[in-house]
Amino acid sequence: MPRRRPAGFVAALLLAAVGLIDGPSAAAAPPANGAGGAAGAEWSPFGIGACHINGRSANDLARWMPQMAAIDLAVYRTPNTNWGSVEPEPGVWHWETLDAQIDYLERRGFQYGALLIGNPRWNEADLPGHLPSNNVEGWSNYVTRLATHLKGHVRRYEVWNEPPNFTGKDQTPADYAKLVVAAYDAVKAVDPDAQIGLAAKSAHVNYLEQTILAGAKDHFDFIVLHPYEALDGVAENAGTEAVFMNVVPVVRRMLAARNPAKVDVPIIYTELGVNAENKGADVQAHALVKAYVMGIASGVECVQWFEGRDGDSGPMGLLDRNGIARPAYTALATLIEHLGQLPRPLGWVLLNDRHHAFLFKGADGPVLAAWGDAGVQDEYDFGREAPVVDPLTGHVTPQRSLALTTAPVLVLDVPEALIEQAKLNRDEAFPWGGNDAGSPAEYAAANEVFLEFGEEAVERGLHTRSAAGLAEAVVTYGGSARAGNVPGGNVFIVDPHFLSYDPTPIEITVEVRRNPENVNSGFKLVYESPEGFKTAGGWYTVPDNQQWHTKTWRIDDPQFVNYWGFNFILESDGDVYNKYLIRRVSVRKLDR
Repeated sequence: MPRRRPAGFVAALLLAAVGLIDGPSAAAAPPANGAGGAAGAEWSPFGIGACHINGRSANDLARWMPQMAAIDLAVYRTPNTNWGSVEPEPGVWHWETLDAQIDYLERRGFQYGALLIGNPRWNEADLPGHLPSNNVEGWSNYVTRLATHLKGHVRRYEVWNEPPNFTGKDQTPADYAKLVVAAYDAVKAVDPDAQIGLAAKSAHVNYLEQTILAGAKDHFDFIVLHPYEALDGVAENAGTEAVFMNVVPVVRRMLAARNPAKVDVPIIYTELGVNAENKGADVQAHALVKAYVMGIASGVECVQWFEGRDGDSGPMGLLDRNGIARPAYTALATLIEHLGQLPRPLGWVLLNDRHHAFLFKGADGPVLAAWGDAGVQDEYDFGREAPVVDPLTGHVTPQRSLALTTAPVLVLDVPEALIEQAKLNRDEAFPWGGNDAGSPAEYAAANEVFLEFGEEAVERGLHTRSAAGLAEAVVTYGGSARAGNVPGGNVFIVDPHFLSYDPTPIEITVEVRRNPENVNSGFKLVYESPEGFKTAGGWYTVPDNQQWHTKTWRIDDPQFVNYWGFNFILESDGDVYNKYLIRRVSVRKLDR
């Protein structure tokens, strides 16, 4: 099958590369309402964002936006709508910089939202970096003026960036709720059809819940999250795809409990990315493909990759600091080409009952995105030749059998048997996969999940973040155990179908022993609760290395939502006290 690029790809990319796509034109005011279809059309799930220095002005956008347009990206997170930028002095409004950005974006066909954020220097009662909850009247006026200026251009306004990040040390969800309510009322008074987004850092569903309970109930129209940590586990091949796929369901469970009228609101990831230097450029590209595939499959309306070009937030870009494309850039171009601007998820399947595959209605028919588990060599036989696309290069190769690795591929002309199997699973709960033998239904009904370390670890609904490293067991004392200092080996995740969001009382039990050198060791158990991470009890010192020791904690207020990509951790002080071995860990539900 011949390689087909998005419309205008080659010409636009060449022009961008040699600087022939012109920069922004001057604009005293936004173009006529609806220019570029910015406010009304349905958003594609393929979006992009920028850090501060790549998004301050139209000139900033001109350094990297041509390459984004060249691969048919058409959704941008936000122009510069910071309160201090548009109202640098009380009652003095400067729109020129924002209008130039709007002109630049709309002339190139980009849709965009707006970020309501900022605490101007002149608002002296609060320090910069705080929510301006001391001046709700001023905040409301800023939102009103901005919404009036952007009416017909913006329909989505997200309130703040990653709360409780960038808020005062002592500020609470109640402070944030005040700003959400004020913003909702102000925007709706200007444009009843516009929408307000309730936001939280990472996948901090606990914070969203507290904000709703503190007064934001019914004062939002969509949810904004930045689940970097959930994606990190996938990027590290920790086998945590089920954690990423559970972000949307756990938000919906929380909304059903706390704000039923909003249970079906759109969910948008306005930031999501992977560090290309820490994890590697190819790994970043693999993670990007998986992020968009699983995001769309789980019902996320738009994923806005962070970011287009490296700036002030590290090497996260599709382009490096010099504007050179990384493999992630080609990977995103390939996804857009084959899935189309508005792909429709059709279902999922586990290839050979183990490996992840997601089916979509793509640009020219069904497309299957697939990848394998880490540390497992396996092949899937299609039964006939099928075109297989490498997203990192765009190359298409006819293959009868697919070698399943952690590198994702796209399968075109999908065999009918796979299509039917995926469609049957469409409304089924997504399983953990890997070597976890239980089904979602089994774990939903289970009273206990556990993990036993050995020559081959036995995972029954309980997992660590170390994935394939589980095989690196420490064989000693006549049996197998796991060193407490193996990276990720002390970080635990329960199957989300066993326990996720619901505050069911539990017991966590560990069997531990000091290492053969009998070094003084210990830890504290830290777990997710409605208030964030908490310590259960105090410090536990492992008594000795003469026998296995059992320690049990009763926890009455767990609220496992994986907002940092895990549920509980055995936390030692650096590398000083982690010289212990783990044989077994279990989590058991208790009767209330």
